[in-house]
Amino acid sequence: MEPGTLKGHAAMGAAAVIWGLMSPVSKLVMQGGEVSSASLATFRLLGAAVLFWLASCFVPREKIDPRDRLNLFYASLFGIIFNQMAFTVGVGFTSPADAAIITTITPILTMILAAFVLREMITGRKAAGVCASAVGAVLLITGGSHTPAAPRDNNLLGDILCLASQCSVAVYFVFFKRLIGKYSPVTLMKWMFTYAVCACLPFTFREVSSVPYSSLPLQTWTGIAYVVVLATFVSYICLSFAQQRLKPTAVSMYNYCQPVIASSVAVLWGMDQFGWLKTLSVLLVFTGVFLVTRGKAPAAMQEQ
Repeated sequence: MEPGTLKGHAAMGAAAVIWGLMSPVSKLVMQGGEVSSASLATFRLLGAAVLFWLASCFVPREKIDPRDRLNLFYASLFGIIFNQMAFTVGVGFTSPADAAIITTITPILTMILAAFVLREMITGRKAAGVCASAVGAVLLITGGSHTPAAPRDNNLLGDILCLASQCSVAVYFVFFKRLIGKYSPVTLMKWMFTYAVCACLPFTFREVSSVPYSSLPLQTWTGIAYVVVLATFVSYICLSFAQQRLKPTAVSMYNYCQPVIASSVAVLWGMDQFGWLKTLSVLLVFTGVFLVTRGKAPAAMQEQ
């Protein structure tokens, strides 16, 4: 495996671990009721924008081609706004199990789009890998115990929003591949999160301003810091870094690692146990990831 490709996999592996831990951390933040899902999503956007602007002071300055500014806004819509907002609101309407199952469609959508747009060949090995990981992820998600839906839940609306979120991610992975390769991760994310804040804050400002900040416990502040700094700032740097070195399908395959990580953490925390079904699920997920990612990336995707 080429050094650039190996670094790309390491970056996506780190992002997958961080995102896998974000789900339980986010639940801890919101369980008290002081911080809503919309508020937490806004904290992610605003906090990441500030951090990326600060980080840009310590890296070489890059000039954005005027022709790319509108494309950066579109990339922000699909990669951040539609993705985070639609999924966060969707989870509020549907069950966590349904939302998690829907996320397994992302690599399939990405593989199909990449075949049409980037002419990325769908080989039998790649298709088998995607399917194996999808089966493993679904078994892992459905094999555990889940909280029943609340009376006010609207599963259909929630499922549609979560599906829209995953479609937007697939579009971002494929259609903005070339744009992402032109700029450094810090420059790219600085402008994308700035556009995202400008687009979302007018709609969520009232809810964010109503949060009782002075009475929030230390545990909630710690959780918010994790979501903003690690699950957004660090993970999006890793994502952008990996997208410059890996094929879109390979990047999206790490989506299947998140339920594995979340389940493993639950076992370590004594909240769950590993049985034969979980063991089989984990083997299927990582077998599929291996099948899809073992091929060589094209020369244009190698480290420059």
